[in-house]
Amino acid sequence: SPSIVRNNSITSSTMPLVGGGGTPVIAQAGGTLPAMADSGSSVTTKTEMAVQEKEKQQVEQVRPAIHMDAMAFGMGCCCIQVTFQAQDMEESRFIYDQLAVLTPILMALTASTPLLRGRIADTDCRWGIISECVDDRTPAERGLKNEEEQESQAQEELVGKGQRRLYKSRYDSISTYICQGATMSASSATNDSDSIRGIKSNRVLNIYNDLPVPIDEGAYKRLRKNGVDPALSQHIAHLFVRDPLVVFDGAVEEVDDATQTDHFESIQSTNWQTVRWKPPPPRSDPYDLSPHIGWRTEFRSMEIQLTDFENAAFTAFVVLVTRVLISFDLNLYVPLSRVDANMQRAHTRNAAVKGEFFFRRHLAPLEEGDDGFGMKYKSMFASNGKDESINDRLLKEQMAEKTITNIDNTDTSSNSATTNQREVPSAIKNNILNRIDDEENSYEEMTMAEIMTGKGDYFPGLIPLVYAYLDYINCDTTTRARLSQYLTLIEKRAMGELLTPATYIRQMVRNHPKYQNDSVVSKEIAYDLMVACHEIGLGKRPCPELLGDITIEELTMEGAYDVKLDSKRIHSNEQLIDLVQRYTKRRSK
Repeated sequence: SPSIVRNNSITSSTMPLVGGGGTPVIAQAGGTLPAMADSGSSVTTKTEMAVQEKEKQQVEQVRPAIHMDAMAFGMGCCCIQVTFQAQDMEESRFIYDQLAVLTPILMALTASTPLLRGRIADTDCRWGIISECVDDRTPAERGLKNEEEQESQAQEELVGKGQRRLYKSRYDSISTYICQGATMSASSATNDSDSIRGIKSNRVLNIYNDLPVPIDEGAYKRLRKNGVDPALSQHIAHLFVRDPLVVFDGAVEEVDDATQTDHFESIQSTNWQTVRWKPPPPRSDPYDLSPHIGWRTEFRSMEIQLTDFENAAFTAFVVLVTRVLISFDLNLYVPLSRVDANMQRAHTRNAAVKGEFFFRRHLAPLEEGDDGFGMKYKSMFASNGKDESINDRLLKEQMAEKTITNIDNTDTSSNSATTNQREVPSAIKNNILNRIDDEENSYEEMTMAEIMTGKGDYFPGLIPLVYAYLDYINCDTTTRARLSQYLTLIEKRAMGELLTPATYIRQMVRNHPKYQNDSVVSKEIAYDLMVACHEIGLGKRPCPELLGDITIEELTMEGAYDVKLDSKRIHSNEQLIDLVQRYTKRRSK
């Protein structure tokens, strides 16, 4: 039986509510909020609220919100998670970094959560809901207590005594890339540009890791002492700033940490980030040399779709993009602060069509003759002398919190990752404020259509790159035909020609004859919606708004599980020849 180890009773979530007339409103978390304000209802939107004793009473504008008072509202959501087994550890870490950049992009493209607790929300995705529902940080960890209050309320049983500043919920986006940095040392540089790039391969603090990363110092030192490189040590030590949520009887002192990883998995599996790096599980027999589960990376941000066809399309797409990046030696790195900004943007209504996302301009190093070669690029987020940039502010906060890990300059080597993959994470810096000033590593805001299909003559787009990869591997015609259907669906959704499930569901509710323009999803509307979604998934109801000209083959119970797998050998040589010839002809068509 499980025992709850850490629970600070933060198991609720407050999400913005949208009016039926389409006017977005923003919720203020906490308190009892009034019903939604809309064209079909009259609600008082101003409420006197009691504030702290040192402040006078004030009137604040409290706008409608959806208050979810249980963890199940978050953890009850569905999603698509895809796990990749890499060739080796280095490749799994490279895939981890690249997929992290794609998490908000594909979350927006698969958005399917516009309704919460019987109301129409002003968001399209589930991630923020779950993040709030499992956020167990203490007030001090949230940064809501001063030093005197922190000392008086220290909790010895919690890691960091419950006082260490934690900037994110345990269900959130990643805070650090884990692939190694540049392998070129300053001594091997051939010119000034190379000299600037001469950052040792295990230097974690680089231009892309621009977020505060609190770590467990003891865990970090132990990992470094035992030969784990700084980038990975920081990642693992960052996981250990959290307490375990659940322990099981008979699985505490009884676990042998020398041969089992149960205690590590207890922490690892309750750090729910947009991507998860997964080491191989231990072998049951150390002398067993047979093939075993390897180094893996899990992609966790995509939302579940109404049909198996859509789920397969996005799963295949993510797989193909990873193959593109590895085979063509490309990278998607942007600063993690911009990845977090993309996560916020991905939640907004119809972000797949109306939103813009920060994305890398050049996926490969520039060569002489390329547009932008040798040019400097001024980031729009650089300080203008009056206001701090986001990166400046984050770095100062890092320094104040002493969360930046000073990394030594010990060289490491890798036999699997290419030079470009190891070199790219350490972009050129012009000063300690971590700005990207070179064109090669620049990024800009792009629409979903531009990210998927290309922009200008410098960014080819992810879908054309996938087609190029299929050409490169000489993909067979049958497989390519199905993949083309998948890619067409994704392209049309990015272009706005097809709806996301969130937009489709929202429109269906608002167009229902019983809808009262009050953001309320009545029982009758909910029933009709569930029937429609069920029939679309089974292929019984055509849905060109979602699928275009794709027809979902109707699923039936007839013939299901009736044919058992037979292991009897074929005794007739003629029957065997006939089977082989039939499939030989099929393959050659």
